[in-house]
Amino acid sequence: MAMNRAIWGARRGLLAPRRSSPAAVYRRAAAANYSTSSPSPPSSSSPASQRVPSKTSAPAFAFAFDIDGVLLHVAEPIPGAKESLRFLHDNNIPFILLTNGGGKREADRVGFLAERLGVPLSTDNFVQSHTPFRQLVDGGEDGGLRDKTILVTGSDYERCRAIAREYGFRNVVTPADLLAAEPTLFPFRSLAELQQGATPLPKPLYDGSKSSLELESSLKIDAMFVFDDPRDWAVDIQIIMDLLLSHRGYLGTLSPKNGDASLPGCGWQQDGQPPLYFSNGDLVWAAKYHLPRFGQGAFQAAVAGVWDRYTGGHPLRRTVIGKPAGETYRFAERVLTSHRHETLRRMGLHEPPALRSVYMVGDNPESDIAGANGHVSEAGTQWVSVLVKTGVWNEERDRGVLVGRKKPGVIVDDVREAVKWALWRERWEGLWKGE
Repeated sequence: MAMNRAIWGARRGLLAPRRSSPAAVYRRAAAANYSTSSPSPPSSSSPASQRVPSKTSAPAFAFAFDIDGVLLHVAEPIPGAKESLRFLHDNNIPFILLTNGGGKREADRVGFLAERLGVPLSTDNFVQSHTPFRQLVDGGEDGGLRDKTILVTGSDYERCRAIAREYGFRNVVTPADLLAAEPTLFPFRSLAELQQGATPLPKPLYDGSKSSLELESSLKIDAMFVFDDPRDWAVDIQIIMDLLLSHRGYLGTLSPKNGDASLPGCGWQQDGQPPLYFSNGDLVWAAKYHLPRFGQGAFQAAVAGVWDRYTGGHPLRRTVIGKPAGETYRFAERVLTSHRHETLRRMGLHEPPALRSVYMVGDNPESDIAGANGHVSEAGTQWVSVLVKTGVWNEERDRGVLVGRKKPGVIVDDVREAVKWALWRERWEGLWKGE
């Protein structure tokens, strides 16, 4: 769909004791039969290993960091995270934060992260799961969704509404609004009833008594967005299903095409129903509990499971962005390229060298590693996947999952070791030693 395509249109050294050298990390990775895409460790007499790059040198590499499980654990910095980002910032080595988290305004999240991590950050080098939704405001086959009516859901309905409005969507409805207008929409007590801020609907809901000619006077939903991990699954699934089964997105109607064997796909989602967008597909993530917890991917699986049961096995059409989606990595690379140009411009370098390598440092093989490995750069940049042990991946429990696209370029202990390994691979370790 054109609408779906439119979403992608737009010095200090590290002070902690060294636990292992990058070359030792390379040898361990090789012994474990993981590809490092790396040259042989430089000898102590080679010019490359002796060179200390100038702080005004233009690096041909950059970094992309996941946040939860890489830089933070339950809002607290992981050891080495603050020092690593400060080192990169002070030495003009560009990086972005690329997370499947969301549910907050980009500016608010960046402010919190800058305070926690002790390094200047801005929205120019930050991409969270739903940031690319901005592209649908004015893009798409019908000229965008700016003046259309959208349904948003997530962990906090009002925050999701505020984010959507900040992106440029003008008519934003939440499940709480719908329940306030029609309490019988969901027959059980729900968390949505306890949330404040329900807003009157732009049009009344269809009540079953109007003719098809009067539908235009009823509320029509043109798209559905899941901004972050929903809390009230039962209400959200009910409303999403109602709209997937509706006639042209009019809540309270039922499409006559549903289940019609004479139509493609037996008529399911063939009657102008609103498209459904998920901001990420992470099944689990690393929270405070010692085992991984379910994320938005679990909610998506629940919606798909109900749809499968209701339709007799017909696949649910939906768009999932966030890591590991290739579209998200293309979007992230454009953001990183723009940020890098601005960083190097401030150094007086108006024609920087091409970006040769990006090191994706993550804790989740399913999203961070698979996405980086599968990304085909439009500019020919190589994305190198680096898996850390401080997050959702557990070396004893999960080693068997590291196959195919989920097999990392290298495994290291933490983000500090990831940065050290990348500097060694780029022959910039002299800068580290020179600090």
